[in-house]
Formats: sequence, C-alpha cells, structure tokens
Amino acid sequence: MSTADRFISLLDQSLRTVFAPHHAARPDPAQGISTLTLTDTERAESGALMRVNHVGEVCAQALYAAQALATRNPQLRDQFVQASAEETDHLAWTEARLADLGARPSLLNPLWYAGAFAIGYAAGKLGGDGVSLGFVVETEHQVGAHLGEHLERLPAADLASRAVVAQMQADEAQHAADAQKAGAVALPQPVREAMRLAAKVMTTVAHRV
Repeated sequence: MSTADRFISLLDQSLRTVFAPHHAARPDPAQGISTLTLTDTERAESGALMRVNHVGEVCAQALYAAQALATRNPQLRDQFVQASAEETDHLAWTEARLADLGARPSLLNPLWYAGAFAIGYAAGKLGGDGVSLGFVVETEHQVGAHLGEHLERLPAADLASRAVVAQMQADEAQHAADAQKAGAVALPQPVREAMRLAAKVMTTVAHRV
C-alpha cells in the first residue's frame, strides 16, 4: 500500500472505531443471560463500569493500530492486527451491554482514541519492537487487574456483564502472553507508574462522562 492508501485506511479504521457500531466474530458471552432482576441503582452502576470497559477497548484499538503502523516487522504487524480483531469483539460486547443497560458510551471517545494512538505510535517508533511489545504486556496486565476489580464491583445479579468481563480478562491475559513470547522487554518502573496514573485518570473520568 502507498503512504496515501495507508493513511486513508487508518483514518477509516479510526472513524469506524469511534463512531460506527461493531460486530463480534465470536458469540457474545452475555447472550441468553437475563438482566431483568437488576434494580435501577444496579443498572446505573453496571452501565458506568461497562462504559469504562468500552473506553478501554476503544483505546486498545488505537494502540494496536498505531503499533501495527509503527513496526516494520510483517509478522509482528499481523500479530497486532489479530489482537485488534479480538478487541473488536470486546467493543461489540461492551456496546451491547451499554445498550441493554440503557447507558451511553463515553462522550470523550475521540479524545481517548487520539491519546492512545499517539502513545502507541511513540512506543513503537521511539523504542522499537521490543519496547512496543513491552508496552502491550504492561497494558494488558493493568487492564486485566482493572477487569478483576470490576468483577468485584459489578452487581452480583448482573451475570451478563460478569460473563463479558470474565471473557475479556482471559483474552487480555492471552494477548500479554503472546507479546511476551514475541520478544517484549520489561518497561522501567517510572514508565509503568505513569501508565497506571494515566489509566486512573481515564477510568475516573469515563465512569461519569
């Protein structure tokens, strides 16, 4: 592909991620699970938590797109594309949960996408493939821990959201393992702490906006 073609393709992918509905290639873990027993308070809390999870998947799409663009390794690019496809399942599942719960996506999704893309591209270009993969490992570990917290915070009656989050957590762990095998290097502690701080800001804001 020419530079212009790659730019157009990337722009199309970005717009679809932020504004278009998504369709999963795998069955929705929440399919067939009723949420009719949820109270209004439980529904609102589940909606806020799933909005945060949806933002995380928007950011994941941005990160993988940026890292696929940054690398010159065709095999690694294919790995990023495959991980992105699985994250698209997550986008579709969290969108479906938001709709079922009567909640909306974050109003700041374009901003979250742009910020995550910039970080992912910088990691790939400035640090090389090893650092880029290390960024994936650390990101997925933090996301996995964050999803574990959500499994504790989600209302006990919201079995549908719990099923989605549990499958997402398993997928994120696999992505981290794949990146580790591909040659990830460990990130310095200050970088990992900065990533945690940025994630804290994002989750706090997205819970409400």
